[in-house]
Amino acid sequence: MPTKLHANDSVPYSTVTTRGGRIPGTRRPAFSLSVREDRPIPVLIAAPHAGRHYPEALLSKMRRPEYSQVRLEDRYVDGVAAHAARMTGADLLVAHAPRAMLDLNRASDDVDWTMVAEGAPDGHSQSGTNRRARSGLGLVPRRLAGLGEIWRESLPSDELNQRIAHIHQPYHSAVARSLEGIRDHWGAALLLDIHSMPPLKKAHEDDRPAHFVIGDRFGGSADDRLVASAIQLLNAEGANVAHNRPYAGGYVLDRHAKQGRQIHAIQIEICRSLYLDKALSQPTTRMQAVGDLIGNLVRELGEQVAMLGRQGRQPLAAE
Repeated sequence: MPTKLHANDSVPYSTVTTRGGRIPGTRRPAFSLSVREDRPIPVLIAAPHAGRHYPEALLSKMRRPEYSQVRLEDRYVDGVAAHAARMTGADLLVAHAPRAMLDLNRASDDVDWTMVAEGAPDGHSQSGTNRRARSGLGLVPRRLAGLGEIWRESLPSDELNQRIAHIHQPYHSAVARSLEGIRDHWGAALLLDIHSMPPLKKAHEDDRPAHFVIGDRFGGSADDRLVASAIQLLNAEGANVAHNRPYAGGYVLDRHAKQGRQIHAIQIEICRSLYLDKALSQPTTRMQAVGDLIGNLVRELGEQVAMLGRQGRQPLAAE
């Protein structure tokens, strides 16, 4: 087991990038996973909502694709994630399949079955597990504020099944393999699930809305020392940080965090105004500074995760 982190550029190690899954209707991979052969830091950075590869058949079924794309995507946050991975040597997992096609931060059965042409499968009923679907943002998003219905027509069940088989299942298998590999190497692992959010509204006139939201499922997905360090580092850089509100993390954290086995998971939401233009559509030169900040955060948390692995310490928060 490694005893300490080493500098990312100290030895010219190679990075292996594998492409997995498939975007139905294309030959494009659903995601890419880049791993440095020496695994210099016990962190996986993932961007599940960064996908921008839209098959023409999908676009033709959307009522206003340009409107939905900008609002559903974590617009260009993969650029921030990739910068941080280059700085630190962390594993990097980036989705290419768009969230409009399938939301990787939802369970595979979190479906609004009324949008599926054949309805729910036999014996399957809408339940409490479908709460996100009922809000219009389930496994396949259905509605957006300011637009209403995203789609012109119902979704055939075989098409839904293909998306699950070729996007959802292989992506989450890749997350699990990466985290297990990191844990085997270091004794502990951290998933940093990177998202972006529209600017938060002020609750009061003199409020300063958060530019970062750290989510840990209210203590359920990561050692609270890691979470406290993340908040402290961002605050020290002058950022306004919120914890679990309004974003506590979702299915990705619920599925992959295993604190009892020293596999931790934290979601970080980054305000799009920090690195995109006024229309929240295109990257600006500020993206590098945000990438530097996230890279520093990854390095700091990586040191602490490595320490957890060395000491075999149990997390403070119950799983």
